[in-house]
Amino acid sequence: MKTARGFTLVEIMIVLAIVMVLATLAISSALRVRLNANEVAAVASCRTVVTAAQNFYSNTYPHTYPGSLSELVPPTSNPPYLDSVLAGGTKQGYRFTYNFVNTENFTLNADPEVPGRTGIRHFYADETSVIRANANTTAGPNDPAVE
Repeated sequence: MKTARGFTLVEIMIVLAIVMVLATLAISSALRVRLNANEVAAVASCRTVVTAAQNFYSNTYPHTYPGSLSELVPPTSNPPYLDSVLAGGTKQGYRFTYNFVNTENFTLNADPEVPGRTGIRHFYADETSVIRANANTTAGPNDPAVE
């Protein structure tokens, strides 16, 4: 009498189902980590732009904030205040929009390029150096500060 060796179709299907569940959990966790990393990078980039604009303001006479991000990189600026990638307006899944209001004021918005995929929160900063966030729409001066 011979005994069959190997796995049954049911056993193989159960193992595949378990592997697929574990893979789904791992992928969703990895995507969540990526979103968080993009948001942390966006906050850091907002701080960098605000610091660069304030340094520009301190080094110009009469004092004024830059008219655009391109004024903070060579050849327009010597010394350079920003790297060319950030001055280009996009970095790590976020689009940065700098607006010169007047010689004493500016605004900066950082919005995800693809909301829900490259980031969830929208960020806002101005000459006060306070970074604010909004999870639903473009952030503004009345949104809560990022902690």
